[in-house]
Amino acid sequence: MRNIMIMAAFLVGLGTIMAELADKMTSSPALAKNVSQKAPVEAPVRTGGRSLSIPSDARGHFLTEGRIDGQRIGFLVDTGASVVALNEKSAARFGFRPNRSDYTTTVSTANGTIKAARTRLAMVELDGIVVRDVDAMVLPDEALSENLLGLSFLSKLKRFEYANGRLVLEQ
Repeated sequence: MRNIMIMAAFLVGLGTIMAELADKMTSSPALAKNVSQKAPVEAPVRTGGRSLSIPSDARGHFLTEGRIDGQRIGFLVDTGASVVALNEKSAARFGFRPNRSDYTTTVSTANGTIKAARTRLAMVELDGIVVRDVDAMVLPDEALSENLLGLSFLSKLKRFEYANGRLVLEQ
């Protein structure tokens, strides 16, 4: 039952992201112009100890850069995703190249149902916040344009909360 609930949370989060990406791809040029005129995106701020404050972008999303096993990677923080989700291109950079037979987990997205491959990341780091042994999934590139930092990372923190347009992570 727990696995079903975790997968359901992941699917809801992934579906939300995919719907937002579809909206972004079909937005009018006038809307795109208005978004580009907004203030530049603020960088994440280290708030002392092992705490990080990530500002939202113009769309209200939390984008940050992290590291997997010491190598840089961009993430969209997604509190609705049950696990860290990597597209195939990013996963390959870290040596995760699942065979077609490894894609055994069914995932529902805004683009339909797809298969994903489970993996485990030895270490994920965001500006000094280090989490080891993190569950993840690899999804086909066409199903996932941005890598998601989900609850398999976030749930191992002391806390994470939204306050004043920022997502605060604390270990």
